[in-house]
Amino acid sequence: MKRGVTRREFVVGGALVALSVQGRRLFGQSAEAVNAALIQTPLGALRGEVIDGVRVFRGVPFAEPPVGALRFKPPVKVKPWVEEREASRFRAEAMQDGDRDVSKSEDCLYLNVWTMPDAEALPVFVWIHGGGFTGGSSFAPVFDGTEFAKAGVVVVTVAYRLGVFGFLEMEPLLGAEYAGSGNNAVQDVICALEWVRDNIEAFGGDPKRVTVGGESAGAKLTDVLMGVPKAQGLFAQMISESGGAERVWPKANAEAVARGFGEAWGKGVEHLKTAPAGELISAQVRFVASWPQHFPLRMEVDGSLIPRLPVETIAGGTWSGTRLLIGTNRDESALFVGAHPQKVTAADLGNVPLAQFEEVFARYRAVYPTMSEEQLRIRALTAEEYWVPSVRVADAYLKGGGAAWMYRLDFAPASGRLKGEAYHSEDIGLVWDKVNEDITNVAAERALAKQMHAAWVAFIKGETPGAEGLPLWPQYTSDTRETMVFDKVNRVETRPEEAELRLWDGVM
Repeated sequence: MKRGVTRREFVVGGALVALSVQGRRLFGQSAEAVNAALIQTPLGALRGEVIDGVRVFRGVPFAEPPVGALRFKPPVKVKPWVEEREASRFRAEAMQDGDRDVSKSEDCLYLNVWTMPDAEALPVFVWIHGGGFTGGSSFAPVFDGTEFAKAGVVVVTVAYRLGVFGFLEMEPLLGAEYAGSGNNAVQDVICALEWVRDNIEAFGGDPKRVTVGGESAGAKLTDVLMGVPKAQGLFAQMISESGGAERVWPKANAEAVARGFGEAWGKGVEHLKTAPAGELISAQVRFVASWPQHFPLRMEVDGSLIPRLPVETIAGGTWSGTRLLIGTNRDESALFVGAHPQKVTAADLGNVPLAQFEEVFARYRAVYPTMSEEQLRIRALTAEEYWVPSVRVADAYLKGGGAAWMYRLDFAPASGRLKGEAYHSEDIGLVWDKVNEDITNVAAERALAKQMHAAWVAFIKGETPGAEGLPLWPQYTSDTRETMVFDKVNRVETRPEEAELRLWDGVM
Protein backbone atom coordinates (compact mmCIF):
# COMPACT_ATOMS: atom_id res chain seq x y z
CA MET A 1 0.00 0.00 0.00
CA LYS A 2 1.41 3.37 -1.02
CA ARG A 3 2.19 5.70 1.86
CA GLY A 4 1.59 9.41 1.68
CA VAL A 5 3.99 11.97 0.33
CA THR A 6 7.26 12.39 2.16
CA ARG A 7 7.82 15.76 3.79
CA ARG A 8 10.36 16.56 1.10
CA GLU A 9 7.85 15.67 -1.65
CA PHE A 10 5.26 17.87 0.06
CA VAL A 11 7.62 20.85 0.00
CA VAL A 12 8.68 20.24 -3.61
CA GLY A 13 5.10 19.78 -4.75
CA GLY A 14 4.06 23.05 -3.17
CA ALA A 15 6.83 24.90 -4.96
CA LEU A 16 5.89 23.41 -8.31
CA VAL A 17 2.49 25.02 -8.00
CA ALA A 18 4.29 28.35 -8.28
CA LEU A 19 4.82 27.61 -11.96
CA SER A 20 1.19 26.75 -12.65
CA VAL A 21 -1.22 28.90 -14.62
CA GLN A 22 -2.63 30.12 -11.32
CA GLY A 23 0.86 31.23 -10.32
CA ARG A 24 1.71 33.26 -13.41
CA ARG A 25 -0.06 36.37 -12.24
CA LEU A 26 2.03 36.36 -9.08
CA PHE A 27 5.20 36.34 -11.13
CA GLY A 28 4.02 39.32 -13.17
CA GLN A 29 3.25 37.10 -16.16
CA SER A 30 -0.49 37.64 -16.38
CA ALA A 31 -2.03 38.67 -19.65
CA GLU A 32 -4.35 41.09 -17.85
CA ALA A 33 -3.48 44.77 -17.92
CA VAL A 34 -1.51 46.04 -14.95
CA ASN A 35 -0.65 49.54 -13.83
CA ALA A 36 2.41 50.67 -11.96
CA ALA A 37 2.15 51.28 -8.23
CA LEU A 38 4.65 53.79 -6.85
CA ILE A 39 5.35 54.18 -3.17
CA GLN A 40 7.89 56.04 -1.07
CA THR A 41 9.09 54.13 1.99
CA PRO A 42 11.57 55.28 4.64
CA LEU A 43 14.16 53.15 2.83
CA GLY A 44 13.48 54.39 -0.68
CA ALA A 45 11.02 54.35 -3.56
CA LEU A 46 9.39 51.12 -4.83
CA ARG A 47 7.63 50.43 -8.10
CA GLY A 48 5.12 47.61 -7.85
CA GLU A 49 1.93 46.83 -9.74
CA VAL A 50 -1.80 47.30 -9.41
CA ILE A 51 -3.61 44.05 -10.26
CA ASP A 52 -7.36 43.63 -9.90
CA GLY A 53 -7.47 46.85 -7.91
CA VAL A 54 -4.81 45.73 -5.40
CA ARG A 55 -1.31 47.15 -5.10
CA VAL A 56 1.28 44.37 -5.09
CA PHE A 57 4.96 44.83 -4.19
CA ARG A 58 7.11 41.74 -4.71
CA GLY A 59 10.69 41.01 -3.78
CA VAL A 60 11.11 43.85 -1.28
CA PRO A 61 14.38 43.42 0.67
CA PHE A 62 14.27 43.58 4.44
CA ALA A 63 17.89 42.51 5.06
CA GLU A 64 21.22 42.61 3.30
CA PRO A 65 21.93 39.42 1.30
CA PRO A 66 23.22 36.85 3.84
CA VAL A 67 26.10 35.80 1.61
CA GLY A 68 29.88 35.88 1.78
CA ALA A 69 30.99 37.02 5.22
CA LEU A 70 27.33 37.09 6.33
CA ARG A 71 26.76 33.36 5.72
CA PHE A 72 25.61 31.72 8.98
CA LYS A 73 25.45 35.17 10.63
CA PRO A 74 22.40 37.03 12.00
CA PRO A 75 20.59 39.18 9.42
CA VAL A 76 21.74 42.73 8.81
CA LYS A 77 19.01 45.28 8.13
CA VAL A 78 18.82 46.39 4.52
CA LYS A 79 20.43 49.74 3.72
CA PRO A 80 18.40 52.54 2.14
CA TRP A 81 18.57 52.92 -1.64
CA VAL A 82 18.62 56.04 -3.79
CA GLU A 83 17.13 55.03 -7.14
CA GLU A 84 13.59 53.78 -7.56
CA ARG A 85 13.58 50.03 -6.91
CA GLU A 86 11.61 47.62 -9.09
CA ALA A 87 9.22 45.46 -7.01
CA SER A 88 7.12 43.63 -9.58
CA ARG A 89 8.88 40.25 -9.49
CA PHE A 90 9.38 37.68 -6.78
CA ARG A 91 12.97 36.98 -5.79
CA ALA A 92 14.57 33.55 -5.40
CA GLU A 93 13.37 31.21 -2.70
CA ALA A 94 15.77 30.19 0.06
CA MET A 95 18.31 27.45 -0.67
CA GLN A 96 16.70 24.02 -0.47
CA ASP A 97 16.71 20.61 -2.06
CA GLY A 98 14.65 19.77 -5.13
CA ASP A 99 15.07 19.70 -8.89
CA ARG A 100 12.64 22.29 -10.13
CA ASP A 101 12.63 25.48 -12.13
CA VAL A 102 11.97 27.89 -9.27
CA SER A 103 15.10 29.94 -8.67
CA LYS A 104 16.93 29.30 -5.38
CA SER A 105 19.59 31.44 -3.72
CA GLU A 106 21.22 32.32 -0.42
CA ASP A 107 20.15 35.86 -1.33
CA CYS A 108 16.59 35.21 -0.20
CA LEU A 109 15.60 37.71 2.49
CA TYR A 110 12.72 39.45 0.75
CA LEU A 111 9.06 39.99 1.45
CA ASN A 112 5.91 40.71 -0.54
CA VAL A 113 3.07 43.13 0.19
CA TRP A 114 -0.58 43.32 -0.90
CA THR A 115 -2.55 46.46 -0.05
CA MET A 116 -5.36 48.62 -1.40
CA PRO A 117 -4.56 51.98 -3.08
CA ASP A 118 -6.55 53.88 -0.45
CA ALA A 119 -5.32 51.87 2.54
CA GLU A 120 -4.79 53.84 5.72
CA ALA A 121 -4.03 52.54 9.23
CA LEU A 122 -5.27 49.04 8.35
CA PRO A 123 -4.47 45.87 10.31
CA VAL A 124 -1.49 43.90 9.03
CA PHE A 125 -1.18 40.14 8.54
CA VAL A 126 2.42 38.88 8.38
CA TRP A 127 2.54 35.31 7.02
CA ILE A 128 5.34 32.80 7.64
CA HIS A 129 5.36 29.90 5.19
CA GLY A 130 5.78 26.25 6.15
CA GLY A 131 8.04 23.53 4.77
CA GLY A 132 9.61 21.58 7.64
CA PHE A 133 12.37 24.20 8.15
CA THR A 134 14.05 22.90 4.99
CA GLY A 135 11.72 24.01 2.17
CA GLY A 136 8.88 26.26 1.03
CA SER A 137 8.61 29.85 -0.10
CA SER A 138 6.75 33.08 0.57
CA PHE A 139 5.29 33.27 -2.94
CA ALA A 140 3.31 30.06 -3.47
CA PRO A 141 0.16 31.06 -5.40
CA VAL A 142 -2.07 30.13 -2.47
CA PHE A 143 -0.43 32.98 -0.54
CA ASP A 144 -1.75 35.59 -2.95
CA GLY A 145 -2.99 38.25 -0.55
CA THR A 146 -5.57 39.78 -2.89
CA GLU A 147 -8.65 38.56 -1.03
CA PHE A 148 -7.30 39.66 2.34
CA ALA A 149 -6.39 43.08 0.90
CA LYS A 150 -9.88 43.54 -0.50
CA ALA A 151 -11.24 42.73 2.95
CA GLY A 152 -9.24 45.57 4.50
CA VAL A 153 -6.04 43.80 5.59
CA VAL A 154 -2.47 44.60 4.51
CA VAL A 155 -0.73 41.28 3.81
CA VAL A 156 3.02 40.68 4.10
CA THR A 157 4.52 37.28 3.25
CA VAL A 158 8.10 36.81 4.42
CA ALA A 159 11.03 34.53 3.61
CA TYR A 160 13.66 33.16 5.96
CA ARG A 161 16.79 31.03 5.63
CA LEU A 162 16.19 27.29 5.58
CA GLY A 163 18.07 24.14 6.47
CA VAL A 164 21.73 24.47 7.42
CA PHE A 165 21.68 28.18 6.57
CA GLY A 166 18.96 29.00 9.10
CA PHE A 167 18.68 26.12 11.58
CA LEU A 168 22.18 24.70 12.24
CA GLU A 169 24.29 25.70 15.25
CA MET A 170 27.69 26.38 13.72
CA GLU A 171 29.62 27.24 16.90
CA PRO A 172 31.06 23.70 17.35
CA LEU A 173 32.33 23.80 13.77
CA LEU A 174 33.30 27.43 13.16
CA GLY A 175 33.86 28.89 16.62
CA ALA A 176 32.24 31.31 19.07
CA GLU A 177 31.69 33.93 16.38
CA TYR A 178 28.88 31.74 15.06
CA ALA A 179 27.16 31.03 18.38
CA GLY A 180 23.39 31.07 18.05
CA SER A 181 23.35 30.43 14.29
CA GLY A 182 20.82 27.67 14.83
CA ASN A 183 18.32 30.48 15.40
CA ASN A 184 19.20 32.51 12.32
CA ALA A 185 15.79 31.81 10.77
CA VAL A 186 14.11 33.20 13.88
CA GLN A 187 16.34 36.26 13.60
CA ASP A 188 15.32 36.60 9.93
CA VAL A 189 11.63 36.67 10.83
CA ILE A 190 12.27 39.20 13.60
CA CYS A 191 14.18 41.35 11.11
CA ALA A 192 11.19 41.18 8.75
CA LEU A 193 8.86 42.17 11.59
CA GLU A 194 11.12 45.11 12.41
CA TRP A 195 10.87 46.13 8.74
CA VAL A 196 7.07 46.00 9.10
CA ARG A 197 7.22 48.15 12.23
CA ASP A 198 9.37 50.76 10.46
CA ASN A 199 7.85 50.76 6.97
CA ILE A 200 4.31 49.41 6.86
CA GLU A 201 2.65 52.81 7.36
CA ALA A 202 3.84 53.72 3.85
CA PHE A 203 1.67 50.83 2.58
CA GLY A 204 -1.38 51.89 4.59
CA GLY A 205 -0.79 49.50 7.48
CA ASP A 206 -0.86 50.16 11.20
CA PRO A 207 2.35 48.92 12.93
CA LYS A 208 0.43 48.64 16.19
CA ARG A 209 -2.10 46.20 14.67
CA VAL A 210 0.16 43.43 13.40
CA THR A 211 -0.90 39.79 13.44
CA VAL A 212 1.83 37.24 12.73
CA GLY A 213 0.81 33.78 11.60
CA GLY A 214 1.73 30.71 9.65
CA GLU A 215 1.04 27.07 8.92
CA SER A 216 3.11 23.99 9.84
CA ALA A 217 6.74 25.16 10.21
CA GLY A 218 5.44 28.72 9.90
CA ALA A 219 3.07 28.11 12.79
CA LYS A 220 5.84 26.55 14.85
CA LEU A 221 7.96 29.64 14.21
CA THR A 222 5.01 31.80 15.22
CA ASP A 223 4.56 29.88 18.46
CA VAL A 224 8.28 29.95 19.26
CA LEU A 225 8.36 33.71 18.60
CA MET A 226 6.07 34.08 21.61
CA GLY A 227 8.97 32.68 23.64
CA VAL A 228 11.49 35.19 22.27
CA PRO A 229 11.81 38.38 24.36
CA LYS A 230 13.35 40.25 21.40
CA ALA A 231 10.08 39.79 19.47
CA GLN A 232 7.93 41.53 22.07
CA GLY A 233 6.20 44.62 20.77
CA LEU A 234 6.56 43.64 17.11
CA PHE A 235 3.09 42.07 16.91
CA ALA A 236 -0.08 41.99 18.98
CA GLN A 237 -1.84 38.87 17.72
CA MET A 238 -0.88 35.40 16.53
CA ILE A 239 -2.43 32.77 14.24
CA SER A 240 -1.08 29.24 14.50
CA GLU A 241 -2.27 26.62 12.00
CA SER A 242 -0.89 23.13 12.73
CA GLY A 243 1.97 24.35 14.88
CA GLY A 244 3.33 23.97 18.39
CA ALA A 245 6.38 25.36 20.20
CA GLU A 246 8.18 22.09 20.89
CA ARG A 247 10.51 22.02 17.84
CA VAL A 248 13.43 23.45 19.81
CA TRP A 249 16.65 21.66 20.76
CA PRO A 250 18.47 21.99 24.07
CA LYS A 251 21.89 23.46 23.35
CA ALA A 252 23.68 20.13 23.82
CA ASN A 253 21.47 18.48 21.19
CA ALA A 254 22.02 21.37 18.78
CA GLU A 255 25.77 20.98 19.17
CA ALA A 256 25.55 17.23 18.59
CA VAL A 257 23.60 17.84 15.40
CA ALA A 258 26.28 20.30 14.26
CA ARG A 259 29.02 17.76 14.79
CA GLY A 260 26.96 15.18 12.92
CA PHE A 261 26.61 17.54 9.98
CA GLY A 262 30.34 18.21 10.10
CA GLU A 263 30.95 14.49 9.62
CA ALA A 264 28.52 14.37 6.70
CA TRP A 265 30.26 17.41 5.20
CA GLY A 266 33.66 15.74 5.32
CA LYS A 267 35.62 18.51 3.57
CA GLY A 268 37.10 20.53 6.39
CA VAL A 269 35.02 23.00 8.33
CA GLU A 270 36.66 26.14 6.93
CA HIS A 271 35.22 25.29 3.52
CA LEU A 272 31.73 25.71 4.99
CA LYS A 273 32.18 29.48 4.78
CA THR A 274 33.03 29.58 1.08
CA ALA A 275 31.70 26.41 -0.58
CA PRO A 276 28.93 26.77 -3.19
CA ALA A 277 25.55 26.77 -1.48
CA GLY A 278 24.45 23.76 -3.47
CA GLU A 279 27.23 21.66 -1.95
CA LEU A 280 25.95 22.45 1.53
CA ILE A 281 22.44 21.43 0.51
CA SER A 282 23.76 18.13 -0.88
CA ALA A 283 25.52 17.49 2.43
CA GLN A 284 22.33 18.45 4.27
CA VAL A 285 20.33 15.84 2.35
CA ARG A 286 22.87 13.13 3.23
CA PHE A 287 22.96 14.22 6.84
CA VAL A 288 19.17 14.37 7.36
CA ALA A 289 18.78 10.92 5.78
CA SER A 290 21.36 9.43 8.15
CA TRP A 291 20.46 11.18 11.40
CA PRO A 292 18.54 8.86 13.77
CA GLN A 293 15.95 11.46 14.79
CA HIS A 294 13.47 13.27 12.59
CA PHE A 295 13.87 17.01 11.97
CA PRO A 296 17.48 17.39 13.16
CA LEU A 297 17.56 20.96 11.82
CA ARG A 298 15.54 23.04 14.23
CA MET A 299 15.72 26.00 16.59
CA GLU A 300 17.62 25.84 19.87
CA VAL A 301 17.42 27.12 23.43
CA ASP A 302 20.61 29.14 23.19
CA GLY A 303 20.17 31.01 26.48
CA SER A 304 20.10 34.30 24.64
CA LEU A 305 17.57 34.76 21.86
CA ILE A 306 15.54 31.81 23.15
CA PRO A 307 16.37 31.82 26.87
CA ARG A 308 14.32 28.75 27.87
CA LEU A 309 11.62 26.49 26.50
CA PRO A 310 9.16 28.77 24.68
CA VAL A 311 6.08 27.41 26.48
CA GLU A 312 7.70 28.37 29.79
CA THR A 313 8.25 31.93 28.60
CA ILE A 314 4.72 32.10 27.19
CA ALA A 315 3.23 30.89 30.47
CA GLY A 316 5.23 33.56 32.30
CA GLY A 317 2.94 36.29 30.99
CA THR A 318 5.07 37.95 28.32
CA TRP A 319 2.03 38.12 26.00
CA SER A 320 -0.58 39.08 28.56
CA GLY A 321 -3.37 41.10 26.98
CA THR A 322 -2.79 39.82 23.44
CA ARG A 323 -4.81 37.38 21.33
CA LEU A 324 -4.19 33.98 19.73
CA LEU A 325 -6.10 31.95 17.14
CA ILE A 326 -4.78 28.39 17.10
CA GLY A 327 -5.80 24.98 15.79
CA THR A 328 -5.09 21.83 13.83
CA ASN A 329 -6.61 19.47 11.28
CA ARG A 330 -8.18 16.20 12.41
CA ASP A 331 -6.07 13.90 10.20
CA GLU A 332 -2.89 15.94 9.69
CA SER A 333 -0.50 13.01 9.36
CA ALA A 334 -2.47 11.27 6.61
CA LEU A 335 -0.65 13.54 4.16
CA PHE A 336 2.66 11.93 5.10
CA VAL A 337 1.79 8.32 5.96
CA GLY A 338 -1.16 7.90 3.59
CA ALA A 339 -4.71 6.82 4.37
CA HIS A 340 -3.66 3.24 5.19
CA PRO A 341 -0.42 3.27 7.23
CA GLN A 342 0.69 -0.23 8.19
CA LYS A 343 3.23 0.79 10.82
CA VAL A 344 4.84 3.80 12.49
CA THR A 345 8.57 4.41 12.21
CA ALA A 346 10.87 6.97 13.83
CA ALA A 347 10.81 8.93 10.57
CA ASP A 348 7.08 9.57 11.08
CA LEU A 349 7.54 11.24 14.47
CA GLY A 350 8.21 14.89 15.12
CA ASN A 351 8.71 15.08 18.87
CA VAL A 352 9.15 11.84 20.81
CA PRO A 353 11.28 8.69 20.44
CA LEU A 354 9.60 5.71 18.83
CA ALA A 355 9.58 3.66 22.03
CA GLN A 356 7.79 6.42 23.92
CA PHE A 357 5.26 6.83 21.12
CA GLU A 358 4.56 3.09 21.14
CA GLU A 359 3.82 3.22 24.88
CA VAL A 360 1.20 5.90 24.31
CA PHE A 361 -0.17 4.27 21.16
CA ALA A 362 -0.73 0.98 22.99
CA ARG A 363 -3.48 2.72 24.99
CA TYR A 364 -5.29 4.21 21.97
CA ARG A 365 -7.43 1.11 21.37
CA ALA A 366 -9.11 1.55 24.75
CA VAL A 367 -10.08 5.12 23.82
CA TYR A 368 -11.26 4.30 20.28
CA PRO A 369 -12.42 0.64 20.38
CA THR A 370 -14.12 0.71 16.96
CA MET A 371 -11.51 2.66 15.01
CA SER A 372 -9.33 0.81 12.48
CA GLU A 373 -5.64 0.33 13.21
CA GLU A 374 -4.83 2.56 10.25
CA GLN A 375 -6.97 5.41 11.55
CA LEU A 376 -5.58 4.94 15.04
CA ARG A 377 -2.07 5.46 13.66
CA ILE A 378 -3.11 8.61 11.82
CA ARG A 379 -4.88 9.92 14.92
CA ALA A 380 -1.92 9.26 17.23
CA LEU A 381 0.67 10.68 14.82
CA THR A 382 -1.45 13.81 14.38
CA ALA A 383 -1.67 14.23 18.14
CA GLU A 384 2.07 13.71 18.60
CA GLU A 385 3.21 16.30 16.11
CA TYR A 386 0.42 18.89 15.89
CA TRP A 387 -2.61 18.63 18.16
CA VAL A 388 -1.05 18.08 21.59
CA PRO A 389 1.74 20.65 21.04
CA SER A 390 -0.89 23.20 19.94
CA VAL A 391 -3.00 22.52 23.03
CA ARG A 392 0.11 22.99 25.19
CA VAL A 393 0.79 26.36 23.56
CA ALA A 394 -2.80 27.49 24.07
CA ASP A 395 -2.81 26.43 27.71
CA ALA A 396 0.50 28.18 28.38
CA TYR A 397 -0.78 31.28 26.62
CA LEU A 398 -3.90 31.40 28.78
CA LYS A 399 -1.80 30.91 31.90
CA GLY A 400 0.21 33.95 30.83
CA GLY A 401 -2.90 36.12 30.53
CA GLY A 402 -3.74 35.95 26.84
CA ALA A 403 -7.09 35.35 25.12
CA ALA A 404 -7.32 32.42 22.70
CA TRP A 405 -9.69 30.83 20.21
CA MET A 406 -9.21 27.17 19.26
CA TYR A 407 -10.35 25.38 16.09
CA ARG A 408 -10.18 21.94 14.51
CA LEU A 409 -10.69 21.29 10.81
CA ASP A 410 -12.72 18.13 10.17
CA PHE A 411 -13.86 19.00 6.64
CA ALA A 412 -12.31 16.64 4.11
CA PRO A 413 -12.32 16.24 0.32
CA ALA A 414 -14.84 13.66 -0.89
CA SER A 415 -12.58 12.47 -3.71
CA GLY A 416 -8.90 11.97 -4.44
CA ARG A 417 -6.13 9.96 -2.83
CA LEU A 418 -6.93 11.26 0.66
CA LYS A 419 -10.71 11.42 0.43
CA GLY A 420 -12.30 11.56 3.83
CA GLU A 421 -9.12 12.82 5.49
CA ALA A 422 -8.73 16.33 6.91
CA TYR A 423 -5.05 16.21 6.10
CA HIS A 424 -2.12 18.53 6.78
CA SER A 425 -2.29 21.76 4.71
CA GLU A 426 -5.99 21.36 3.85
CA ASP A 427 -6.62 24.49 5.93
CA ILE A 428 -4.40 26.76 3.82
CA GLY A 429 -6.67 27.01 0.80
CA LEU A 430 -9.68 27.54 3.05
CA VAL A 431 -8.09 30.38 5.01
CA TRP A 432 -6.73 32.09 1.87
CA ASP A 433 -9.98 31.44 -0.04
CA LYS A 434 -8.26 29.30 -2.70
CA VAL A 435 -10.32 26.12 -3.04
CA ASN A 436 -9.44 22.81 -4.66
CA GLU A 437 -11.54 22.79 -7.83
CA ASP A 438 -10.76 19.12 -8.52
CA ILE A 439 -12.70 17.54 -5.65
CA THR A 440 -16.30 16.41 -5.98
CA ASN A 441 -17.48 18.42 -2.96
CA VAL A 442 -15.94 21.66 -4.19
CA ALA A 443 -19.18 23.59 -3.59
CA ALA A 444 -19.07 22.71 0.11
CA GLU A 445 -15.38 23.58 0.29
CA ARG A 446 -16.02 26.90 -1.42
CA ALA A 447 -18.70 27.79 1.13
CA LEU A 448 -16.45 26.82 4.04
CA ALA A 449 -13.55 28.80 2.56
CA LYS A 450 -15.69 31.93 2.56
CA GLN A 451 -16.54 31.38 6.22
CA MET A 452 -13.02 30.56 7.41
CA HIS A 453 -11.49 33.42 5.44
CA ALA A 454 -14.03 35.83 6.93
CA ALA A 455 -13.38 34.49 10.45
CA TRP A 456 -9.62 35.00 10.03
CA VAL A 457 -10.21 38.53 8.71
CA ALA A 458 -12.40 39.34 11.70
CA PHE A 459 -9.70 38.10 14.09
CA ILE A 460 -6.97 40.08 12.32
CA LYS A 461 -9.16 43.18 12.67
CA GLY A 462 -9.35 42.65 16.42
CA GLU A 463 -12.86 41.22 16.49
CA THR A 464 -14.16 37.88 17.72
CA PRO A 465 -13.49 35.42 14.89
CA GLY A 466 -16.74 34.70 13.14
CA ALA A 467 -18.65 34.71 9.89
CA GLU A 468 -22.19 34.44 8.56
CA GLY A 469 -23.43 30.91 9.14
CA LEU A 470 -20.89 30.06 11.86
CA PRO A 471 -22.06 29.43 15.41
CA LEU A 472 -20.79 31.86 18.03
CA TRP A 473 -17.10 31.07 18.60
CA PRO A 474 -16.41 31.21 22.35
CA GLN A 475 -12.98 31.89 23.81
CA TYR A 476 -10.90 28.86 24.66
CA THR A 477 -10.45 28.00 28.33
CA SER A 478 -8.14 25.33 29.72
CA ASP A 479 -10.86 23.55 31.69
CA THR A 480 -13.58 23.29 29.03
CA ARG A 481 -11.40 23.71 25.89
CA GLU A 482 -14.17 25.14 23.68
CA THR A 483 -13.23 24.39 20.08
CA MET A 484 -14.77 25.48 16.78
CA VAL A 485 -15.01 22.43 14.54
CA PHE A 486 -15.10 23.32 10.85
CA ASP A 487 -16.98 20.68 8.85
CA LYS A 488 -19.93 20.21 6.53
CA VAL A 489 -21.92 21.44 9.52
CA ASN A 490 -19.84 23.70 11.76
CA ARG A 491 -20.17 23.25 15.49
CA VAL A 492 -18.56 24.10 18.83
CA GLU A 493 -17.34 21.20 20.96
CA THR A 494 -16.46 21.24 24.64
CA ARG A 495 -13.46 19.16 25.76
CA PRO A 496 -13.05 17.45 22.39
CA GLU A 497 -11.22 14.10 22.53
CA GLU A 498 -10.55 14.52 26.26
CA ALA A 499 -9.67 10.87 26.82
CA GLU A 500 -7.14 10.95 23.99
CA LEU A 501 -5.55 14.13 25.33
CA ARG A 502 -5.07 12.50 28.73
CA LEU A 503 -2.99 9.75 27.08
CA TRP A 504 -0.32 12.38 26.44
CA ASP A 505 -0.12 13.73 29.98
CA GLY A 506 3.54 13.88 31.00
CA VAL A 507 4.74 13.21 27.45
CA MET A 508 6.72 15.86 25.49
